[in-house]
Amino acid sequence: MSKSRGRVTLPSEANFLKETEEMLERWGADALRDSDGTKLDDEIKALNAKIYTTYFVARGHNEFAETHMEECQQLYLMSRHNTATGSSLDIPFMDGYYQEQVIPDYLHDPKKWWEVIDRTTQQTVPADQWTLDQEKHLVHIRNAEEFHEYTVSFLVYAIWDPTQMYNHITNNWGNKPHEIPFDVRQTASGSFAKEYLRKWLLENPDTDVVRFTTFFYHFTLVFNNHAKEKYVDWFGYGATVSVKALEEFEREYGYALRPEDIVDNGYYNSTFRVPTPAYLDYMDFVQRFVAKKAKELVEIVHEAGREAMMFLGDNWIGTEPYGKYFQNIGLDAVVGSVGGGVSLRLISEIPGVKYTEGRFLPYFFPDTFYEGNDPCPEAARNWLTARRALMRKPVDRIGYGGYLSLAYRFPKFVDYIEHVTDEFREIYENVHGGRPYCGLKVAVLNSWGAIRSWQAYMVAHELRYKQCYSYMGMMEALSGAAVDVTFLSFRDLREHGIPEDIDVIINAGDAGTAFSGGEEWADPELVSMLRRWVYAGGGFLGVGEPCAYHKGGRYFQLADVLGVDKELGFTLSTDKYYTQAQEEHFINCDRSEPYDFGESMKNVYALSEETEILEYSDGEVHAAAHPYGEGYGVYLAGLPYSYANTRLLMRALYYAAGKTDRYQIWYAGNQNCEVNAYPDTGRFAVQNNSMEEQRTLVYDGEGRAEEYVLGPGEILWKEISSI
Repeated sequence: MSKSRGRVTLPSEANFLKETEEMLERWGADALRDSDGTKLDDEIKALNAKIYTTYFVARGHNEFAETHMEECQQLYLMSRHNTATGSSLDIPFMDGYYQEQVIPDYLHDPKKWWEVIDRTTQQTVPADQWTLDQEKHLVHIRNAEEFHEYTVSFLVYAIWDPTQMYNHITNNWGNKPHEIPFDVRQTASGSFAKEYLRKWLLENPDTDVVRFTTFFYHFTLVFNNHAKEKYVDWFGYGATVSVKALEEFEREYGYALRPEDIVDNGYYNSTFRVPTPAYLDYMDFVQRFVAKKAKELVEIVHEAGREAMMFLGDNWIGTEPYGKYFQNIGLDAVVGSVGGGVSLRLISEIPGVKYTEGRFLPYFFPDTFYEGNDPCPEAARNWLTARRALMRKPVDRIGYGGYLSLAYRFPKFVDYIEHVTDEFREIYENVHGGRPYCGLKVAVLNSWGAIRSWQAYMVAHELRYKQCYSYMGMMEALSGAAVDVTFLSFRDLREHGIPEDIDVIINAGDAGTAFSGGEEWADPELVSMLRRWVYAGGGFLGVGEPCAYHKGGRYFQLADVLGVDKELGFTLSTDKYYTQAQEEHFINCDRSEPYDFGESMKNVYALSEETEILEYSDGEVHAAAHPYGEGYGVYLAGLPYSYANTRLLMRALYYAAGKTDRYQIWYAGNQNCEVNAYPDTGRFAVQNNSMEEQRTLVYDGEGRAEEYVLGPGEILWKEISSI
């Protein structure tokens, strides 16, 4: 592979000039950036590279924040559940929270803005039946019902930005000041944000790209009393709340939000919750405000002749990149962290910007770059997983973050990333601007639709809920597959029907979640619409507990389509005779290893002899298909990401679509390999997704086959006419 340059951003730091010059050359970087905890000195800024400078709008300005503590950002928090064993109850509502991060808001009347709730009855306790001890952070309830549970929903001020707090603790920053987040919705803070940016631009003439990290409101991240993460939701709007926001919302919408609309029984409107109409209104309210204010800052940057880039993380709430208002901001670029193919597609598909950039892992922090550890395996896993998605829709640039001085101590790692950067540029030159071959168009159906494109099942830094692996695995498989993927909400179907070009609709998730749909499936018109569509030749793929809502003697509301339902204990007296798995079936005919359904779904059974059982074990069905009129339903109990499960998913989609005759077009026989064709450019690529040599048959657009041998992780680029 010949040496190439450009499209790579390198982190650097002060007093690291010679090494930075070397790394610019080796990795072919054309841009330099600072990171949280590092600064670029004048010598480094003078190098032949574009300079990105991290800019914090609403944190890192303690000289302002400390004199305007009443304008700190706020959150609604909920106390622990407390059981009354007598007629009165004391609730120490701050128990379990980290008081260096949040403090109660006693400036605004708690009797008006707080709520005490009897969680046993879900009734609000009248304000005259509780009192507040501010010194002890204690709510005292009178006339409590014995052995009822109670909670307090209370407002706090955030006095330490949670990302800086995490970095502070991880890197042992000692006495470095805690950065205080302030709220630009407030008068003084809103003016300061614009005035300081103008001043900063004058003081930083060497900055080419202002990297907003991000704008105003952090995703919901609250720490416990041990300074460990207590609650984290990368989609959470909890830190956007303020008394002023609530007052403005009421004036605009004509109704007042309750604390419970934000606290949500302690679930805080997690993205797994089916969103309420009030929460959707509040999200829209915040998004419009953020877009308007962010646009003002971007215009200031443009007036100074610089580019404006947004980091899709930290304080990104309200900037929903697939939302209605994002493109109004006028950003030049978006950069985000790449954890795999799904997060890469999340970034690369963002509309309305000039370029996108992925920050690859590992981050150059001491939790990975320490003596005795090898960061290369993590880098290789991250690259090979994300590379599948790059072959479908590449970001325009890649980069890394953290302390370059740490990474520089690991020569093997430096060598590997040199290979990665060269390979990225080769992929980009071959793929960018061309539309890859797509054999099918599939729609992922959930409560969120397009606004959560490529974001289903994400839970911040890790998938803490094991079942998420099954559903996120499905998305990871799709991120690099030769299919066109779109995202639909239940509201989309009600208002516009099913788009004519959809081959298969996927519904995947646990019952009651926003992804399965919960009460959405109580709508008879929605259920009838989907049945009619499948009957006429459409395909429906359910994973986990699809269309799950107990009604009318069914748990899966499309059980007649899928050919399976789930035992809830109500039909244990009904014999279930259909247990024989088919020996051969299109969906699993080339499977060479045991099934892996992850945590799987239990107690699923076949409804009739028409159900084509693919896998039956432990007295339950884990994979099945079912003809339904001219169409098909397919059921999978789970789908954690693997190359074998990617193959299983693709076969299931083609079978559900009724297009099995089109399956072996631009196709690799070896499941460790994939083929991507680009008819617009007349080229195709065969990629080895493993770190071992692979031999595979490759089928072209006419179904003709030729054998190839690929080295570990190799990509072969060929002319379409050459096979």
